[in-house]
Amino acid sequence: MTTAPAHTSPQAAMRLRELVFGAACAAAVRAAARLGVADALGESPTTVTELAAALDTEPRQLRRLLRALTCYGIFAESGDDRFEHTEMSRLLREDAPNSLRYISLWCTEPWTWEAWPKLDEAVRSGRNVFPELFGKEFFDYLHSEGGDSAKVFDKAMTTSSRQSAQDFADYLDLTGVDSVVDIGGGQGHVLASLLEKHPALHGTLLDLPKVVAGADPRLQDGGAFSARARLVPGDCRVDIPVRADLYIIKNILEWDDESTRRTLANVVKAARPGARVVVVENLVDNSPSMRFTTAMDLLLMLNVGGAKHSEASMVRLMEEAGLMVTEVCPVNPYLHAFEATVRG
Repeated sequence: MTTAPAHTSPQAAMRLRELVFGAACAAAVRAAARLGVADALGESPTTVTELAAALDTEPRQLRRLLRALTCYGIFAESGDDRFEHTEMSRLLREDAPNSLRYISLWCTEPWTWEAWPKLDEAVRSGRNVFPELFGKEFFDYLHSEGGDSAKVFDKAMTTSSRQSAQDFADYLDLTGVDSVVDIGGGQGHVLASLLEKHPALHGTLLDLPKVVAGADPRLQDGGAFSARARLVPGDCRVDIPVRADLYIIKNILEWDDESTRRTLANVVKAARPGARVVVVENLVDNSPSMRFTTAMDLLLMLNVGGAKHSEASMVRLMEEAGLMVTEVCPVNPYLHAFEATVRG
């Protein structure tokens, strides 16, 4: 049995105090996003009284909210009871090119506040706690009883996908590639970005029927890329009835390992030997965004029983499926691409 040191530095104690009040910070960000503070604040410093009038809030309470957020670099106080934007606060604007407003709302939805206190139970049992809390599996609950949460989820995933799609399109070298399939690609933002950048490329979007039905209009009949795009409804865990030069699997291998194995095996079954496979994932190691990705990993543990991958765990599952991983490359601070080919 180890004994704790008799002396603890004031800095360590203060930091831990701040961390255990992390819920207050998350709640403050959520409140600012819901109130629309960032949208109401213009390009010049604005008084709390003026902001409160625009937002229909109590000035004193708004001042307290803003002061708390400035401690984290979200808004800044410029004197004379005025506040102004910072780089982070601008990301809460709905019209910001890289807006994180809906991600901020999604990660702080009402159900999350009920699930987080059960984290010790999930760690002890190895099971997701969502069905015990709400009587249904997560996505069943979200789309039947989640109310606005489902809309927030859709908007958060759409904005996140659009933002990362361009980064991925810029990263990807398509030399020698004539056809590509985006597996579980949602609305097809990645595929649309690739077709836009490469006029000779042909692509297929494979996802569940209700997801494909809401695909990016550019991919649908009459859309800008419809002549080079194919929409295939299906479940990649069951079958991947598409042959292509390149298979893309982006941010979907977060289920249990068995579902991941089935999906990767289906890719190998569908592809010709030597076909290229690129798996794109957030990692819980070797990443500048580990605080974010490890937090998301814990949330997946709670709500769906899934997990984010380490580099080693992703490589292991890919190689078990019959893929030869050649390199792992950063796409942006949040995503890594696992480059692989189908073994002969």
